[in-house]
This record gives sequence, C-alpha cells and structure tokens, in this order.
Amino acid sequence: MPFEAIPDDADAPIPTRRAQGKGAGRPRVGQFRFYFADDRWEWSDEVAVMHGYEPGTVTPTTELMLRHKHPDDYAAVAENLRNSIDTGSPFSSRHRIVDTRGDVHQMVVVADRMYDDGGVIGSEGVYVDITEAIDSEVRSSLRVVLPRYTASREAIDRAKGIVTFVYGVSADRAFDILRWRSQEANVKVRHIAEQLLADVEASRGMLMPRSAREAFDHILLTTHERVTPDRPSRS
Repeated sequence: MPFEAIPDDADAPIPTRRAQGKGAGRPRVGQFRFYFADDRWEWSDEVAVMHGYEPGTVTPTTELMLRHKHPDDYAAVAENLRNSIDTGSPFSSRHRIVDTRGDVHQMVVVADRMYDDGGVIGSEGVYVDITEAIDSEVRSSLRVVLPRYTASREAIDRAKGIVTFVYGVSADRAFDILRWRSQEANVKVRHIAEQLLADVEASRGMLMPRSAREAFDHILLTTHERVTPDRPSRS
C-alpha cells in the first residue's frame, strides 16, 4: 500500500515488506543534521530518497523519523535518540527503516557532535544503506553453506539406508541408532555417517557374502514382475 502523508504526531506504524530490487537505483549514503535545542532535523536529498520521498517534498521531524523505524527497532532507536539529547552524545545506530512503500532497509547511522561557540548543539553524520551488502553476504554464505549441508544430509541419509537394511528397522530408528553412537562417542552425526560409509565401502566384500549378493541381484532384476500398478507410491 502506498504511503500517505500524515500529521507529524501520528504514530501508526508503516506496513513492512522486504526491500525489492536489492537497492538498485537507490542512494547508499546521505547526510543529516539533528539540532537538540529545537528538535530540528535536516536531511540531504539522499536521505529523503532512502525514506521514500522525492527531494524537497518532506520536512523531517523526530516523529516522522521515528515512524519510519522498523517496529522491532523502534524502542532502541527512540532510547538512543533520548540519550543523545540528554547527554549531548552523537546519534549513532544500526537499525532498520521502513520506506514509504513499506520496504525494509538495513541502515547504519554514523555521526559526531555538532558544536558552536556555546558547546554541543546537535549531531551530524551520515545514513548508510547496507541492505544490498547484507543480502550479498547472505547469498555468499549460502553458496558456501548449502553444498556442505546437502553433502551432510546425503551422507546421513545413505548411512540411515544401510542401517535400515542391515537391522531391518525404520528410517527413524536408523537415525536414532546413528544419533546414539554420536552421543556416546561425542562425535557429530555427520562424521559418524561419513565414516560408516567409508568403512562399509572398504569392507563391502566381507559385509555381503556372495550368496546374499546373488539373492539381492535376483530380487532387483525381477522386482518389476511384482509391482502392482495401483500401489500407493512411497516417494
């Protein structure tokens, strides 16, 4: 739902959704100033666009600024702001904002004190949109983790199949056996499964006598003769 302009004292949250387009065409850095005495904000055009406004079409206020904070980050940012005003410390933070379209963006606010002859008068610094960088990090992590996870699951599933066949138990009970060995030996299930596969591969001549192999060959090669077409699939 498009954002509609509201009075500064309104506190209705902006509906959120994940940012689309990975930040394409959006500014990544913009400047701001916050004057403590009169609670006045100045946004550069870039910061306005980050929040979803056309440059020059909005006058930022504390109420408006806070309304754009993600609901889960609102309280922390508001407390940070109060602390800045009370102590004269810079308004710096890492949090999420929700733009006028409802898209969520990860932001870092880096700031320093503003001075005049009388001392600290406010905070000034930059907003940095790190959404695209975080998405890139996540994608990079997934590219590394997923193959490892898939290989791990494959090893465990193969080991479960061997235990199921040898002991004539269900897949769930087979996994319980692997997990029991894992806990007893204080070794990860994945490592137990991988070593079991390696040991079975090395010992397969001893584990399956010729007679058993011949019996299984016969079962495999004649399985189609016993298939019932309307039998429910187990897949």
